[in-house]
Amino acid sequence: MKWAQGIDKLGLSLYFLLCGFAVANIYSVEPASGTRQAVWLGVSVFVGLIIFTTRAKFFENMSGIIYIGGILLLIGLFPFGTEILGQKNWYKFGALSLQPVEFSKIGTALMLANYVSGPDFNLKYKKSLWTSLAIIGVPAVVVLAIPDVGSLLVFTAFFIALFREGMSGWVFGVGLIFAAVFLVALAIDPIYVVAAIVVITAIVLFLNSYKIHWNVLSVAAIIGGVGILCGLAYGAPSILEKMPKHQRERIEVLYKGERAFRDTSGYNLLYSKTAIGSGGFFGKGYREGSVTQGKFVPEQSTDYIFCTVGEEWGFFGSAMLVIVYSVFIGRIYYLSEKQKSTFNRVFGYCFASILLMHFSINLGMVMGLFPTVGIPLPFFSYGGSSLLAFSMLTFIFFKLNYTDRNSLV
Repeated sequence: MKWAQGIDKLGLSLYFLLCGFAVANIYSVEPASGTRQAVWLGVSVFVGLIIFTTRAKFFENMSGIIYIGGILLLIGLFPFGTEILGQKNWYKFGALSLQPVEFSKIGTALMLANYVSGPDFNLKYKKSLWTSLAIIGVPAVVVLAIPDVGSLLVFTAFFIALFREGMSGWVFGVGLIFAAVFLVALAIDPIYVVAAIVVITAIVLFLNSYKIHWNVLSVAAIIGGVGILCGLAYGAPSILEKMPKHQRERIEVLYKGERAFRDTSGYNLLYSKTAIGSGGFFGKGYREGSVTQGKFVPEQSTDYIFCTVGEEWGFFGSAMLVIVYSVFIGRIYYLSEKQKSTFNRVFGYCFASILLMHFSINLGMVMGLFPTVGIPLPFFSYGGSSLLAFSMLTFIFFKLNYTDRNSLV
């Protein structure tokens, strides 16, 4: 059929495969939740059909309004939000609830794509860089104030899109260095971390001395940067101590193990690992998992849904799920690179990077490689807001791709 030419059948097939498998696994944990998720999938597909009948230019032209609307929804949480599981990041409408942070990611992706595709954008100029950072930073600051640390981490996904468009890799490097110093200083004596910072800095400066324009400003910047890192190393234990108890324990679990906190922050992780490990190669069978059916893991239908896959479908099923996710995310990046429109390309990179961050953090979380931060597995974790938001991102991108492939320009 001529009208179907340009629809990415592989991408949409992977989307429906993920969503269908998700409903089955959620149903295994909580049949009522699985039924509701199936209804939300139907709503998401209906919204997707509306998106496909909408002109592609609509999303570019309305990006500013959608972006501002997302920020206003976030701000509205402070007077009108409902606190669930210790975070005031939900609107409650009777039996329905809405998590606006998921939709603010859509607005931010559209707005960033709109700005980057504009005629005045050039990352060689500081104005373009700072404006791009402001577009990301405004909703991120509101998210931090909620506070929703998990969603704040996901906002770093937008930097991948900027990197593709020419942003210096130093932005990533500096962020990784600060994170590494903080985490290492929690594990060993800060004095050794400071010594390592000084030695590594001296080696790097020696090897790159011919590239550095030595003047008062460059020397001050180097001394200032080293001083901030050393201060962070010494201050890391104090920062950890001042965190709320549940957040502090979630980080300490990485160093002391989940058994040291088996009655508090380590409980979920302990039984999550137990469920995944007990699945063996082929799993115990659908709805046959003892940990899953025994309801030992709180939030197993949401943030910890992957341990259900590990127990009931085993290593084979878990590996297949990881492969499907990897192919889907890779497909989005691949299609993004083929776009003739800069707006489409940047939006695609934002979408794929959001998926990548959610996927990586969630799997790291349920396997004990990352602190528990409340990040859902895209399309898979139970939740109408999450499924609808990710589905909208999916259908918007495939609509843009469809238009781009049928364009004569």
